[in-house]
Order: sequence, then C-alpha cells, then structure tokens
Amino acid sequence: MIGQRILAALVLLAGWTQAFAEGGAVDDRFKPMTFGVFGAIIMLTMYVTYRAARRVQSTQQFYAAGRSVSGLQNGWAIAGDYLSAASFLGIAGLISLYGYDGFMYSVGWLVAYITVLLVIAEPCRNIGKYTLGDILAFRNDPKTAKVVAAASTITVSTFYLTAQMVGGGVLVKTLIGIDYEVSVVVVGILMLAYVLFGGMVATTWVQIIKAVLLVTASILLVFLTWVPYGFSLPDFLSAVIGDAKVQVQVAKLLGDAATTMTPDQLGQRFLEPGLFLKNPIDQISLGMALVLGTAGMPHILMRFFTVPNAQAARTSVLWAMAIIGGFYVLTLIIGTGAALNVGAAKISSFDAGGNMAGPLLAQFIGGGADSILGNFFLAFVAAVAFATIVAVVAGLVLASASAMSHDIYVGVIKGEHATQGEEVAAARISALIVGALAITIGILSKGQNVAHLVALAFAVAASSNLPCVLLTLYWKRCNTGGIVLGMLVGSVSAIGLMMVSPNMTYPKLERAKAQKVIDAGPAKISKIEAELVTLQDAAKTKAEASLKKLRADVTKAQGTVKKFEGQETSFLGLEKPLIELKNPGIYSIPLGFLFVVIGSLLWRDRRADEMWEELYVRQNTGIHAEAAAAH
Repeated sequence: MIGQRILAALVLLAGWTQAFAEGGAVDDRFKPMTFGVFGAIIMLTMYVTYRAARRVQSTQQFYAAGRSVSGLQNGWAIAGDYLSAASFLGIAGLISLYGYDGFMYSVGWLVAYITVLLVIAEPCRNIGKYTLGDILAFRNDPKTAKVVAAASTITVSTFYLTAQMVGGGVLVKTLIGIDYEVSVVVVGILMLAYVLFGGMVATTWVQIIKAVLLVTASILLVFLTWVPYGFSLPDFLSAVIGDAKVQVQVAKLLGDAATTMTPDQLGQRFLEPGLFLKNPIDQISLGMALVLGTAGMPHILMRFFTVPNAQAARTSVLWAMAIIGGFYVLTLIIGTGAALNVGAAKISSFDAGGNMAGPLLAQFIGGGADSILGNFFLAFVAAVAFATIVAVVAGLVLASASAMSHDIYVGVIKGEHATQGEEVAAARISALIVGALAITIGILSKGQNVAHLVALAFAVAASSNLPCVLLTLYWKRCNTGGIVLGMLVGSVSAIGLMMVSPNMTYPKLERAKAQKVIDAGPAKISKIEAELVTLQDAAKTKAEASLKKLRADVTKAQGTVKKFEGQETSFLGLEKPLIELKNPGIYSIPLGFLFVVIGSLLWRDRRADEMWEELYVRQNTGIHAEAAAAH
C-alpha cells in the first residue's frame, strides 16, 4: 500500500514538473526521455527509502542506521556524502574554464581524508554516539557543549545546504527549463522523503547508490573522452594545448598579457597555475580550509557512528579515500575534455560558473545536441548530478535535525530523559523544519552568487568544529570554556572575514569594471571589423567569433551598470573589500585553535579533568564505546 502511494506520488510529481518545462539545454524532442532517466533514478532511491522505512523503529536506526553499516558500505556512503555538486559539476567546470587551478580543489579535498583517517575517525567512533555534540559533551559540560555544537552544526549545514539547493535549481532549469522555484521544491520534497521516512538507513543507501552511479558516469565519460588518444595522457594534453578554443579562453583570461604570446604558449599556460587562483596566500588559505574543514563537517562526522566498531571506521575511511581519490583524478580528464571538445565559450553560455561542463561533454560524446544517444547520455549524467545534490542535502538535513532533536531537545530540554519514540518523533519534526527552511532559503537565493558559501562552510568547520574536536580528544587541559570560546571566535571570525572579502558584491567596483568594458568596446570592435576585410577561412571565422563575444560582453556590461545604478556599497556598507583574500581560513583557523587554548587556560572545569583518563582509554581502545554518551 505504501509502495503504491509512493509510485502515485512520483507519477504526480513527474507530471507536475514536466508541465513547467520550457527551454533549457535539452531540445523539446528529447525531454520525455530526460524525464524518464530522472524518474528511473528517483524511483530507485524511493524504493530504497520504502524498504528502509520498515526498519526505522529506534533512535539508533534513525540516527546511525543501527550501527550495522560495514566498512566498505560506509566508505561508499562517505563518498556519496562528500562528492557534492561542487565536486562533480563545479570542479569539472573550473578545470574546463581555468585549467590547472581548478584541479587544486580536487587535490585539497582528497588530501583532507588523510586528516580524517589519522586523527578523527577512530576516536570519534569510540567516544561519540550520534552527533558532534556527543563528542564534545563526553568530557565537557554536556548541556553547554551540546548547545554550541548544535549551533555550529546548523550554521555549517545551512551554508552548505543553501549552495546545494541553489545548485539543484539552476541545474534543472538550465537543463530542461523547469522554473527555478519548482526545481528547488522538488529537491526539497525528495530530500525530506529520504530523511523523514528512512532516516540514516535510507540516507546511507541513497548515498551508496548515488556514489556508484557518479563513479560509473565519470569512468564512462573519461573512457569515451580519452579513447581517441589511445589512453595516452601526453597525447591527450598535447591536443588540449593545441586546441584553438583553449587558446582563445586563456587569451581572454590573461588580457593584454596574451598579446605577446604564441598560440602554443597560450595553450601551455592552460596547464599552469595562476589563471584562477592568482594570489599564493589565497591558495594556501583555501587549502587549509579544504583539508582541515572536512574533518569538522558534521554530516561527515555522523557517518562514523553508523559502523559497528573502530576497525570498521578506519576501513570506511580507507575505502572512501580510494573512491574519492579515484574520482578526483577523473575530474582532470572530464574538465580538460570539456574544454577541448565543447569549449569554454559554449560552457559559459549555459552557466557562467562552468557547471554544465560535464553534462555538455556527455552530450558531445554521445553524438551532439541533435542525437538521441547524446541527449540520453546528457540526461544520465545530469540525473546523476541531480541525485548527488539530493543525497548530499539529505545528509546535511539529517545532521541539522539530529543537532536540534538529539542535542537540543533531548540533551538540553529533556535532560537526556526522553523515550525513543519521543526522540524519533522530535527528529522527524526537526527534519521537517530544516527541510522547509532549506526550500525557503533556496527560493530566496534565486539569482544570487552562492558559490562562496561552500568555501565558507568549510572555513567555519575548520575554524570552529575541528579545533574543538581535536583538542578535546588530544589535550588534557581542554575544557568547556575553551570549547565555547573557540567555537564562537572561530565561526564568527570565518563568517565576518568572508563578509568583508572580495566574495561579496561591491556595486561601485562592479559598475567601474563594467564601464571599462563599455569604454573600450567601440575601439576594439572597430579594429576587428577592419581586420575582417583582409582575413579568410579559419582566421576570419575566429575573428567573427571574437567580435560576437566582444559585443556580448559590452551588452552584459551595460546591463551591469544599469543593475547597480544608484548603489554604492555592499551589504555591510563597504565600497570595497577590507581584505583581499577570498578564503579567510588562514586567519580564522589559527584564531579558532588559539581561543580554545585561551578559554581552557582561563576556565577551571573539574569534570573535564576527571573524564580525561576515561576519554583517553576509550578513544584508543573502544571499550564501552556504546555507552559513550551516557555521562
């Protein structure tokens, strides 16, 4: 009966969304097929949710899947939780537009799991129960620790959640033309179904399915992209360097500096650093946030509570590193393949951030925009990306809901005196609240540049969560005062620095940059028009493309001037950024650690001292790990 209702709801949802489908990258002839591919993947995950719902009867099932997930399964689930839209769509897009610099994100997120494996996975499994709050509450004041941990969990999850919701809405609208608001609502409904009915059991298996599909799609993309070059990396990269589309993109990024460079030099520059991440200090700061932030992400920490023992936790991290590492290597071929076969100009025409690079490469490999196979492949890759977004959102909502219900409601309000039925009910109500907020925020963020929110989420996690967890586990003097001060200073400094960084919109600067394009436009257009008279064949075609792009840039700049007319300052009333770094981690992360130390030295906490020996033994041996949150 429940299965029939789920099927009927899916049919209704599909009909409702198709009614809003107008425009998009997929031609109207192929949209029914696209909806079919999307529907098949969604039905598979909904069937898993239906089966999982029959098992979720206790808090341990809802929060931790009954601690029955094996190391291999959890490794795939971690990969599914970790490989977000930013990983699949964003990194491939950055590589396709900026070359080498985009791959630095892959390296940063891969190296992050060494930190997780060496210092976080096993101790957290041994002393925690369900949430970040449980880890910090073991030896610190339970209520205080759970309040600050819950606040940080919700903050980090909200930043990451907003970026995912916006990404889902933009993806579906760009692909099939469904209204942005409808797309966000669909993402929210599916995510809520996973969490409300299946809890961690359904979320785990949805993440496993999504990870398998994502890796399969990526391997297929790489195989078909690489096979014409005999799987020779030098031959493939040589083709990238020699491609005219790549050379034009590099010339555009370098501006006047490109005028003295040969085409081969421009192509080679695509495989060198500095086209996107131009400030070395910014690169270091970004790397710190990516590497250290992963170990403090609450939805990643929750995954270690789903395995039966510490050995399985270590095994799961090793599998996750292998899967995630393999995937990130594939992004190099996907991104450069998109630059070579699709071209930055076409990719940017669909999405300025390059997020359609992967799907457009799939369409090209399958035979192009007018072929059935090309559009089927595009639909499959895009549906996997959509499933990626929904699965990650489900993990984030579950982490936030767990913080609200387990830490705040049960731990603080009820004083650990709640029945399992009450706690599961509280968790589902919390999930409904978080889900509704996620949908609302996603809709309100329409048209906003939220790309920096992913970096901000990692910066906050690295600046507040990681220092508190790490020093709680490994420093005897750490106590409640340090946890509170470190959480507050770390998160506030990360958010505050981001708000005064170049990531924010400064109308006066935007208008000035646009005006330069407008002022220089007529002379450049006249020069190209004069050259067209003497050019022939390929050179003429290239010049015509440049002319078309230049005119489009001038039109866009005119729109920017009009958009910011009468505006002078940013959201905080600044005319220009106070700091030049886009990634504040290099400042906020040391501050987080420093103030945990200062707070701990200034505060006296008898409980933290008394519990140190037990924490030390338990985190290293796992003895009585199931009773970790009983204190």
